[in-house]
Amino acid sequence: MKGKVAPMSVMKRVSMIFRAKANRALDRMEDPRETLDYSYQRQLEMLTQVRRMQKETIKATYTAAEAQSRIGEAVSGISEEMGDVGMAVQRAQDKTAQMQARAGAIDELMASGALDDVTGTPRDDIQAELDSMRSGSDIELELQRLRGEIGAGNAQAIEGGAQAPDGAARPAAAEQPQAGDGA
Repeated sequence: MKGKVAPMSVMKRVSMIFRAKANRALDRMEDPRETLDYSYQRQLEMLTQVRRMQKETIKATYTAAEAQSRIGEAVSGISEEMGDVGMAVQRAQDKTAQMQARAGAIDELMASGALDDVTGTPRDDIQAELDSMRSGSDIELELQRLRGEIGAGNAQAIEGGAQAPDGAARPAAAEQPQAGDGA
């Protein structure tokens, strides 16, 4: 066993001596100024690389954010062009509604006789009479509807046995005018 231990320790010693000699030789050859200059140069190179990787990272992040924004706009339909198109369609719908309302008002004024037809086609007496009868029948229908509402309100009050606000009993249903009686 002693034979095996000795060669290993000799190798360790030789290795240690060689390292010590090499270290001492390097110490003599080393100039701290050159080492400092070399270290400084390496730091500048690494800093330049970091500033380069940081610039490229910012550019890539911006490009990704821009692409994501465009995708979101395209999917949701909120891009500037879509907004402009939407506003144009809304304006067209508003103008159309205004023109329809104007045409309807003019038609009503002409039908009632408030405006004359100046297109050169004379209105004959028969057409004027028919127009006035039509507008008169509309008024009659409205009066009948209102009378029906009034009659329904009074009928409900009588069925409930309510009294008038002054405390007097309300007249019986037979005494009240009915819709269409003309009273």
